[in-house]
Amino acid sequence: MDFGLRGRVAIVCAASQGLGRAAATGFAREGAHVIICSREKKRIVSAAKEIATLVGDRAVKILPVVADLTKPAHIRRLVATTVREFGRVDILVTNAGGPPVALFPELDDTAWAKGVDLTLMSTVRCIREVLPHMLKRRWGRIIAITSISAKQPLDDLIISSTLRPGILGLTKVLANQYGKDGILFNCVTPGFIMTARQKEISAVRAAKKGVTPEDYVKEFSRSVPVGRYGDPEELANMIVFLGSERASYVNGTTIAVDGGLAKGLY
Repeated sequence: MDFGLRGRVAIVCAASQGLGRAAATGFAREGAHVIICSREKKRIVSAAKEIATLVGDRAVKILPVVADLTKPAHIRRLVATTVREFGRVDILVTNAGGPPVALFPELDDTAWAKGVDLTLMSTVRCIREVLPHMLKRRWGRIIAITSISAKQPLDDLIISSTLRPGILGLTKVLANQYGKDGILFNCVTPGFIMTARQKEISAVRAAKKGVTPEDYVKEFSRSVPVGRYGDPEELANMIVFLGSERASYVNGTTIAVDGGLAKGLY
């Protein structure tokens, strides 16, 4: 299937590793130019080189940008750099590191404020910056990476479980407003996909249970209908589809990529 992505320009946030990096690699493999960002220069530059080597297509440009997504000025610079370099923004994948693993009494106002800036406002600000450029071309794809917690709250991820449903509401409203302009908004809710973040969460939960992280993962895998944790590339495949020409009638939806873990109907 031709996804119609060659020559498109995609910004993928928090892409030095994990889900963001897998999504960036997926777009690059389809011929899209990709702008990736992270707070750490060494890691994002290294990621760009590794993605370029893996893809092996000299016509595809991978541009690393240092950006802290909790800082509005960094987000403005990220988008301005993209437009200056490529003249356009076609696709935005919002993504950021998750809030801490903790129960309600363990979280003070500072933790909540950081969570709002990192999880919710980074998405709001990124969309706000790219939207005018997409409107000019009357074409755009905005995909928000959220979490299974957006649909199925998790006790020890209370900040995530509070804020990520708000992103579903945000993108649904924007899908209603901008679909007629050719700009489509969708969300993906990954389940337990083996990334550095997931290893960190598993280690915390394992410690509380008094087991090793390996035993925790083995035990928890039994609760996933497909019997295992996911691979980042499996989520990336869905994101690339949603960012493509082939997803031209998919708008305002939330798609779970979780091996069947979420138990609700919607």
